[in-house]
Amino acid sequence: MDAAQTDEYLRRIGVERPPAPTAQALRTLHLAHLRSVPFENLSIHLAEHIELTEDALVDKVVARRRGGFCYELNGAFGALLGSLGFEVTTLQARVHGEGGRLGIPYDHMALRVATAGGGEWIADVGFGTNSHLPLDLGALGTEQHDPGGTFVLTRTGEGDLDVSRDGTPQYLMEQRPRVLADFTAGAWYHRTSPDSHFTRSLVCSMLTRDGRITLSGRQLTRTADGQRGTVELTSEAEVLDAYRTHFGIVLDRAPEMATTLRQTGTAG
Repeated sequence: MDAAQTDEYLRRIGVERPPAPTAQALRTLHLAHLRSVPFENLSIHLAEHIELTEDALVDKVVARRRGGFCYELNGAFGALLGSLGFEVTTLQARVHGEGGRLGIPYDHMALRVATAGGGEWIADVGFGTNSHLPLDLGALGTEQHDPGGTFVLTRTGEGDLDVSRDGTPQYLMEQRPRVLADFTAGAWYHRTSPDSHFTRSLVCSMLTRDGRITLSGRQLTRTADGQRGTVELTSEAEVLDAYRTHFGIVLDRAPEMATTLRQTGTAG
């Protein structure tokens, strides 16, 4: 990313360019990203091409003002952090499913970020409901209290990290550095397999200052100050208006659950 792209990205999430890659700057960027860029899998159900390259991911998030799922969101966010002087390492993780069963390799992407002053953090803006702020790698085994819950990072005997939220395992993360291209097979699986929850759901969700707003199919759910309300949208016009009003996503047609997966090309 060049300086102009970085400035445009910062405008997208409403943050001034930080003077240095500090831990506080990382926290500010992380929270702003969650409140500005939605977690969404609309491309799967719009038969849109998804490309796992830095240029394509930044273009989608910044120029097209869209969101994405983990590969896209953390891939773009990692590019932004790198352009601001943070030391960023891309990591692969396997998500804990029902009964504690682990998902496929490259099930999820997260970031290890080194900040000025020597701290290291796990940054993850692509896991849906997760920590609002980066998790401190210097606090392994201790509770980290976050607006999104209480998190614990535990090192396994193999040297991996288990991330738990409110006592429930979330994902198991390797520490070996990876690159975007490594996630192609995992992204393809989630984009095409009938066993993937992304092909079986249609979701757009974003953190707000007082809660969260989610559009799942035609069901719009708002959580504010602990109070939850749901509205069923009855027309395509209402759905398109909801994407535009609540998430800043402008579409020419509403996505629908795909009955056949017609997409081709690189997944993400």
